[in-house]
Amino acid sequence: MADLVKEVPAVALAVYAHPDDADVGCGGTLARWAAEGCAVHLVVCTDGGRGTIDPGVDPLTLARERAGELGASAKVVGLASHEVLGAADGELEERATLRAELVARIRLLRPDVAFGHDPTAIFFGQHYFNHRDHRAAGWAFLDALSPAAALPHYFPAAGAPHRVGTVYLSGTLEPDVYVDVTGSVDVKVAAVECHRSQGQGWAGEAVRLRAEEEGRRAGVAYAEGFRRLRMG
Repeated sequence: MADLVKEVPAVALAVYAHPDDADVGCGGTLARWAAEGCAVHLVVCTDGGRGTIDPGVDPLTLARERAGELGASAKVVGLASHEVLGAADGELEERATLRAELVARIRLLRPDVAFGHDPTAIFFGQHYFNHRDHRAAGWAFLDALSPAAALPHYFPAAGAPHRVGTVYLSGTLEPDVYVDVTGSVDVKVAAVECHRSQGQGWAGEAVRLRAEEEGRRAGVAYAEGFRRLRMG
């Protein structure tokens, strides 16, 4: 029997590489929890300005467009706050300040629960391998969570230490818990469809089908699957 997460935390923080990643990876869970009283915060690491196949698109213009799309989706989901750190796509691994920036956000927002990319998930069959920025954001966030944010001598100027109790990693090849998003799957789809520069009209239906597939594994109509880490 699948392990369904039932508890709703007071504060949750999601950290993802690109403006649409959280909506795709955990948008149903974030929307459900926000509706149930959780203060949900989102940090996006890159500006998304290189996320296009069109060579005629100006990256700065696209970054501004994607910021607007993110603002729209944040309202749909019901986020308490969202922030873009502004790294260039493809250069996240080289951003020397990233771990310190994430530690500062963890200590400021003091979440009970955190969401991010599973950086160990790389090869998805023969047709996709995980984006470099996803892997970089996932590792940086895990390193920021433990031990850095929890111990006082790491980045002491970033504020008082804070230990996050539970981490949920999306986009994983090894889901071991699920959240029932039957009541929020329509919000997830609407949030994903806010990212019009990325979806070409198919993304909303794709995430609905994925949530339906994960729902079958979890024994509910729609679900999101995660790899859970108990941080102690």
